[in-house]
Amino acid sequence: MRNSLWQSDIQIEGDPQAQQDVRSMLYHLYSFTRKSTSLSPSPMGLSGLGYNGHVFWDTEIWMFPPMLLLHPEIAKSMIEYRFQRLDAARKKAALYGYDGAMYPWESADSGSEETPVNALTGAFEHHITGDVAIAAWQYYLVTGDKEWLKEKGWPILKATAEFWASRVEKNNKGDYEIKNVVATDEWAENIDNNAYTNGIAIRNLQYASKCAAVLGITAPKEWNLIAAKIPISKMGNGVTREHDSYSDQSIKQADVNLLAYPLQIITDRNQIEKDLKFYETKIPHSDTPAMTQAIFSLLYSRLGDSDQAYHWFKDAYEPNLNPPFRVIAECKGGENPYFATGAGGVLQAVMMGFGGLDIDGGGGIKQVKTVLPKNWKKLTIMGVGTEKKTFIKTQ
Repeated sequence: MRNSLWQSDIQIEGDPQAQQDVRSMLYHLYSFTRKSTSLSPSPMGLSGLGYNGHVFWDTEIWMFPPMLLLHPEIAKSMIEYRFQRLDAARKKAALYGYDGAMYPWESADSGSEETPVNALTGAFEHHITGDVAIAAWQYYLVTGDKEWLKEKGWPILKATAEFWASRVEKNNKGDYEIKNVVATDEWAENIDNNAYTNGIAIRNLQYASKCAAVLGITAPKEWNLIAAKIPISKMGNGVTREHDSYSDQSIKQADVNLLAYPLQIITDRNQIEKDLKFYETKIPHSDTPAMTQAIFSLLYSRLGDSDQAYHWFKDAYEPNLNPPFRVIAECKGGENPYFATGAGGVLQAVMMGFGGLDIDGGGGIKQVKTVLPKNWKKLTIMGVGTEKKTFIKTQ
């Protein structure tokens, strides 16, 4: 088991400390997950009682992608966890008056909502439903497993698309708004048209339609029609607006920037850079979770800015390390390791940022143009995908 795990590896030449740290991150994610199960890791994995061992979006958006590329069989266990709790998600949707399936913000064994009642996230942080759907579609794209898609992927994608179709509200301009949510920036509560929530709803509806086409099923035409009319707006300075009432407040974590990656809704390089330059100044240095800076690093690498990419790569985890074993806490200066979510983000900065790996919308894994840190001579990512390919990036 050990040897087969490490056939999928990341090798960095020119930065021994980064090599050690990245291997440590892989070790912890490998330790917190198993193939051939229906288990899914919590933000703190098996390292302690943080977050009560519950499963959040941390799995699908942060830990799942690197595991999907390096060990699809382990990623399958993570999405199996959600499939087995689909009926519970349907019950939650019905409870709130929506169609389809509405996944809980905090999930445990039963799949019911486990968020403490004093937190608004359980009732209003709805993007989790789209996060689960995206992971299901990505699993199919990487593995090409059409039988799995028919048996398990389609039920997830169909039910979550039905949720969004019932969740949107059509306004007098013909747009479909999503009102009264908690953003991924959780300091923004009870706001309308959150950029990431709207973006994940768009992708959920689109991918459900694509899934139906792959399987020869007729999807409701309204899914794509609604997706095309869900608004993502800009401020007067041209920066993508985080939500309808946003101006320039501090934010807890990446939100708008996630539209460039992983959603790839914003693809214009100038817009990506403009959004980066604005929102990177809105994250306080302390008391914020260690995922945001990894996204900054990834996007700067794809934009070709080596210095900024390396700066944010180091800022994503080094201030969070605790001695003597350099384990990652959730926040800078924190003492609650091990923050597996943060490790997942940094691994994506390395693999999808510096390494340029990308899930191809037509299926499989491709390598896009990126830049390495100037002190890295070579980056080798081994054992990728079902074919266990090797991808190499040099200066």
